[in-house]
Amino acid sequence: MGGVYVSAKSDYALRAALTLAAADGPMTADAIAAAQALPPGFLDRILGDLRTAGLLSSQRGSSGGWRLARPAAELTVGDVMRAVDGPLAQVHGLLPEHTEYRGAAVHLQTLWVAMRASLRAVLDRLTLADLAAGRFPDDVRRLLDDPEAWRARRRP
Repeated sequence: MGGVYVSAKSDYALRAALTLAAADGPMTADAIAAAQALPPGFLDRILGDLRTAGLLSSQRGSSGGWRLARPAAELTVGDVMRAVDGPLAQVHGLLPEHTEYRGAAVHLQTLWVAMRASLRAVLDRLTLADLAAGRFPDDVRRLLDDPEAWRARRRP
């Protein structure tokens, strides 16, 4: 598989976090799973990863459940994705700045760092509150306004 890959973990984690952002109070894992049609066992592991990263908190008891650890306006999409999948960009398991190339490929490292920077420009600027409300920063909106953004490109 080529290109930028968004894992099921990141997709499910964002769906769960957005569901919690919209909730009036704590939610059980089963309620989150039902709201987003997510597999409960897989979601439990994801919620644990988000708690370990400090993005969610949980409370036991009849009035307990999961909630965001901070306001949705303070949590970014990038925070959630890193919590469940690690770094946003890797090359053969290495961070872009740790790659090394020679000869004609010497500038690939610079390309990989630029690619990561472009991901950060979107994912680290967009908060859960923004995403839930459909508010996108102007530079992200400009990307979305380009009709080419909505078209898949096939291999030549």
